[in-house]
Amino acid sequence: MEKDETFMKQAIELAIEGVMSSKGGPFGAIVVKDGTIIGRGNNSVTSTNDPTAHAEVMAIREACKYLKSFQLDGCELYTSCEPCPMCLGAIYWAHLDVVYYSATRHTASYHGFDDSFIYNEVNLPFEKRKIPFIQVTAEKGVVPFREWEKKENRVDY
Repeated sequence: MEKDETFMKQAIELAIEGVMSSKGGPFGAIVVKDGTIIGRGNNSVTSTNDPTAHAEVMAIREACKYLKSFQLDGCELYTSCEPCPMCLGAIYWAHLDVVYYSATRHTASYHGFDDSFIYNEVNLPFEKRKIPFIQVTAEKGVVPFREWEKKENRVDY
């Protein structure tokens, strides 16, 4: 428990550091493997003009570079706030073992970072979403998948 609180404190400090240096929103995250921090990130959306530069994504990117792997099996994520839907997807794609968080998405929403509309959009049929999703040339879209299946030296993930 003490270890968890120490790592969480560092994630929260990254969030504060990001705010104070005007990097972006009030979010920080670290990735830990075998008791060692291998990835750090704070929200850098506004300073990098990158809407995907969330703290969790930044920490995952750094950890993957460190391990020279696109998967983070055996790793833990400590994040100052419950992850948004995009970060949740990244966490699952990275195969992290566990996520520890401090503030909830409801706390984030109260302070102007409301992701509930995304959670709601995911469950809507395409034609009812705020951003239209329109399928084009469906018969051609399957070609890359067929090429993938034929590739003998592909790296599955």
